[in-house]
Amino acid sequence: MDKKNYISLAKKSVNIQIKELKKIKKIFNKSFIKAIDLILNCKGKVIFAGIGKSGLIARKISATFSSVGIPSFFCDPAQALHGDMGQIEKKDILIIFSYSGNTTELNNMLKYANRYRIKIIGVASKPESILLKASDIKLVLPKVKEADITGMVPTSSTSITLLLGDCLATTVMVQKKFSKEKFKVFHPGGNIGKSLLLAKDIMVSGNKMPIISYKNNFDDALKVMSKKNLGVVVILKKKFIHGLVTDGDLRRELEDNSINKQLNKFMTRKPLVVNENMPASKALAIMNEKKITSLLVVSDKDYKKTNKVLRGIIHIHFLLQTGIK
Repeated sequence: MDKKNYISLAKKSVNIQIKELKKIKKIFNKSFIKAIDLILNCKGKVIFAGIGKSGLIARKISATFSSVGIPSFFCDPAQALHGDMGQIEKKDILIIFSYSGNTTELNNMLKYANRYRIKIIGVASKPESILLKASDIKLVLPKVKEADITGMVPTSSTSITLLLGDCLATTVMVQKKFSKEKFKVFHPGGNIGKSLLLAKDIMVSGNKMPIISYKNNFDDALKVMSKKNLGVVVILKKKFIHGLVTDGDLRRELEDNSINKQLNKFMTRKPLVVNENMPASKALAIMNEKKITSLLVVSDKDYKKTNKVLRGIIHIHFLLQTGIK
C-alpha cells in the first residue's frame, strides 16, 4: 500500500466521526435538563459506571467531574459484585454508560440501585434496552456510524459518548459558577495549575519582606538585605512605597566610600510594581524584559494610585522554582 494512503484513510475516519458527532444535538432535550438538575441537587457523590470501552469513557468523565470539584468516582460493575456496591449510598446518583444498553454485567448494579432507590441516569442508544428501562432519567444516544473499515469497532460511538459526558460536566460547571481560581485549588500541580498562579500566590509578604523607613541609613539597609536574603530593600514613607535599593546599589556605594549617604540619594524612585492578580507567568516575562530579579506587588485598588501600599515581593527564584516559564 502506498504510504500516502495512510493520511487519506485517517482523514476518512475523521470525516465520518465529525459528521456523526453533530448528531449529539439530538440529545439536548428535557431528559438532558433533568439530568443536569439531578446532578446539581445531588447531596452525595456522582458515580459513573460502564463495561469495556464504555467503562473507559466513564472513568474519564468521572475524572473530569472530580477535577472541577464535584465528588465523583468510577465503579466497575463487575467488581461491584464483590463488595464495591457498598460504596454506593442512597444520596448518590449513578450515571451508567452502555452504547447498546444491554450489557449483562450491568444487571446486578441496576437491581441494587433500584432496590435501594438510588437514582440512575442511563446513557444508551436503544430506548428499549435493559439499562434505559431501569433508569430514572434516560439519555438516548443517537445511533452513529463507526469510523473503522468494518463499521463495528467502537469509534464514533465512544467519541459521542465522551462528548455527552463533557457536555454534562461543562454545563454543571457554569451552573456552579466554576472559575479559574477554583480550578487552581483542585490543580495545584501540573502545567495547567502553574499557568493559573497569580502574583499573590508567589510573593513573600509580612515579616519576610525586607523593608525599612526612609529615615534609616545605609547600614540599616545592608543589615535588612542580608537578613531577608532577597537582594533588595524596599524603602517606605508613611507606609507607602518610597523607593527601592538593590544589592548592586549598595555595592556601588561601598566602592565609593559613601556609606554615610542617605538612602534617597541612590535609591530607585518609583520602582516597578505589579498588580497582585497579574498572572505569575506575565510577571516573569516582565522580569526578563526589564532584566530585573524582583518585583513589588500591590493591591488592585492601589495599582493606579500615586501612593501605593506594599503587599508583597516576587523574586525570580520563586517563579523558576515553581516551574513557571
